[in-house]
Amino acid sequence: MKILFSFLRSLIYVPAFILFFGWIALRVRIYDQDIGLLSEWTKLPGIILMIVGGILVLICVGVFIIRGKGTPAVFDPPTEFVAIGPYKFVRNPMYIGGHILLLGFGLYHHSISILILSVVLMFLFHLFVVFVEEPGLEQRFGESYMEYKNSVNRWIAKGK
Repeated sequence: MKILFSFLRSLIYVPAFILFFGWIALRVRIYDQDIGLLSEWTKLPGIILMIVGGILVLICVGVFIIRGKGTPAVFDPPTEFVAIGPYKFVRNPMYIGGHILLLGFGLYHHSISILILSVVLMFLFHLFVVFVEEPGLEQRFGESYMEYKNSVNRWIAKGK
């Protein structure tokens, strides 16, 4: 039953987050007039990146619902520690997927402003992860999170 409620809440949260960041991205396009647009060739790579980023985000959401018994929302996080699926390779695959999706959105719209926004947001998310999210996870999950943190990189998967 808990998984069902997590699914229903995620069904609301995930589209809301995507629409919110999409809305912000479309608002910054007004600056494209001043800094120039990307050429037409960026549309197809943009679609590919949006699909890849979206799939990664959805996989992470599924892992959070099924294994973590929670949602991806910061205010409604998983109650169980999650270190499977994409989380075996990097600690923050959902942020990476969202970043890839937003980069694709910028390419699709031929918008240098959206690409700049995605870089700025990734920097801000990095600060949030380092100063808020990771200390919170250390408090909630203790030693299991510390071991995970020591064995899995934050943003780039370890090579073999």
